[in-house]
Parts: sequence; C-alpha cells; structure tokens
Amino acid sequence: MKLSTKRILRNPVHCLAFGFGSGLAPKAPGTFGTLAAVPLFLLLSYLSLSEYIFVVIFASIVGIYFCGQTAKDLRVHDHPGIVWDEFAGFWITMIAVPVSWWSVLLGFALFRLFDIWKPWPIKWVDQHVHGGVGIMLDDVLAGLLAFGVLHLLIGLIS
Repeated sequence: MKLSTKRILRNPVHCLAFGFGSGLAPKAPGTFGTLAAVPLFLLLSYLSLSEYIFVVIFASIVGIYFCGQTAKDLRVHDHPGIVWDEFAGFWITMIAVPVSWWSVLLGFALFRLFDIWKPWPIKWVDQHVHGGVGIMLDDVLAGLLAFGVLHLLIGLIS
C-alpha cells in the first residue's frame, strides 16, 4: 500500500520516519533529510555532551520502530523517503564537535559520503539486515565512520 503525502504527514510515526516531510523531496531525499537534521543539531548542541549522547541514542532506538513500522506499512525494505536514519546518523557524526559553519559543513559532507558510498561493513548491513534495525544500523555505522574521520581532521587542523 502506497501512502499519500497527506497520510504520511498525518501519521506521527510516518511523519517522524519521513523527517517531518523532508524525505518527501522528489530528488535526493537522504540529502534533504540530512539538511533537515542540521537545524535540530544546532538546537541539540546547547545540551551537555552526556545529554546530547542520550538524545542521539534515544533517537536511534526509537528510529528502529519509526523506520521499521513505516517500511512495513509501505511494504518496502527501505523507502528512500524514510530519513529518520539520516537524522540519527548525522547527529552521531557531530558528537563532541565544536559548532562552526565549517564543522557542520564538513560533518554533513562526510556523513553523506559514507552513507552514499557504503564502504564495508555498511554495505553488508544495508544488504543483509532488514527491518527497522537494518534501516537504522547502516546510517549509524556511516555516522560513526564520519565521526571518526571528522574528529581526525579536527585534530589535524587544531
């Protein structure tokens, strides 16, 4: 069953899975979903590190349900419009990163690179782990990889 835009946005679980509608972009919904995660990251950056990490873990855990239920309702493995995983993946990338325009831009670019490229083990997870866990896990891994590279680059620049 294909859901209409109106129905997606009216259902709270689907609305969250579709990144408050950002995943409805006709082209590059993952990129638009990640862009939508940026202003929320800027708000979350005012939290303490432990509070921020708690929110990121919570978002990742509830994302398993949001993404899994929405994919099940749409009868697909991972609908391109499901972008809550991009939100969580980008927020993982940005853990403990000093907030500046260049760090956000670099974090965004690195996360999108690893999410699209899907180096091992991300590609394996994307192909073999299904449901909400699979939808979330490949982006969590892309976020962790981008996190590592971003912190390495920040360390080299500092």
